[in-house]
Amino acid sequence: MLSEKSILITGGTGSFGHTFVSMTLAKYNPRKVIVYSRDEMKQWEMAKKYEGDPRVRFFIGDVRDRERLHRALDGVDYVVHAAATKIVPTAEYNPFECVKTNINGAMNVIDACIDKGVKRAVALSTDKASSPINLYGATKLASDKLFVAGNSYAGGHDTRFAVVRYGNVMGSRGSVIPFFMSIKDKGVLPITDKRMTRFMISLEQGVELVWHAFADMQGGEIYVKKIPSMAITDVARAVAPGAELEMIGIRPGEKLHEQMISAEDAFYTYEYPEHFKILPAIHKWSVDPARIKDGIKVPEGFVYSSDNNPEWMTVDMLRSWIQTNQHKIGKI
Repeated sequence: MLSEKSILITGGTGSFGHTFVSMTLAKYNPRKVIVYSRDEMKQWEMAKKYEGDPRVRFFIGDVRDRERLHRALDGVDYVVHAAATKIVPTAEYNPFECVKTNINGAMNVIDACIDKGVKRAVALSTDKASSPINLYGATKLASDKLFVAGNSYAGGHDTRFAVVRYGNVMGSRGSVIPFFMSIKDKGVLPITDKRMTRFMISLEQGVELVWHAFADMQGGEIYVKKIPSMAITDVARAVAPGAELEMIGIRPGEKLHEQMISAEDAFYTYEYPEHFKILPAIHKWSVDPARIKDGIKVPEGFVYSSDNNPEWMTVDMLRSWIQTNQHKIGKI
């Protein structure tokens, strides 16, 4: 599928980008992978890993800059849109900047993909886009809607757009596991609420979901990976079994539980062995056999959230994962 193809990933120096580039190079041997981002230092550091590999290119640019995207997308076949302003408190205190990147940037990517004849574009979304209560989630919901509607907006062009949605990425920079690990020696771990639960997905699973979307999409689908949940108190116990847990209260814009499919989305959602697929409500695409394939319609009122999940990760399972992946936790 991606063999001998040209791929561009926006926000490519982030945790997902690092994993996507290495896994895609190994599995598909693409002709070229372009890392598009605005941080020259992160690009310089990442380039060291691929020194001498002519398949990997680096392109300084911002998704807010449509002209720069036009230049970067010349000859590109596939796009992964991973660039975002995603730290919840940062978005709350800098709302205009968040809108410029997450909404205006998404529109720029869509326009540039259509204009440059990109075949497929997949955007990374978040659980926070489902029934959003914070600005980050609201902007990502808008971005999801733009990518879905982009298939209609493309008109007679062949470019197709889809979205992948998942929750807490284990071990990624800024996430809870490396944070707990960085302070575990203090003997006290801050917990916002003892009832809190989170979905748990590895970066590798996130990459595989993007690959699946590229192979399966007709345009407008939102793919949701089936992944286990975990109580935040169990995450703390896995990292530091003897630490005291200090309850500090929920932060602004934070949810008790992550949600990836709402009851309102259930009407358009189909279940598959390893994932769910939310189909577009527009143009009757939700009843299109080519998009449904072998999916089974979820029941009315179905909600996929981290507290009602049938699959759970135990303390021992997370502890084993940490031991295996300790060398890279929080470093990419």
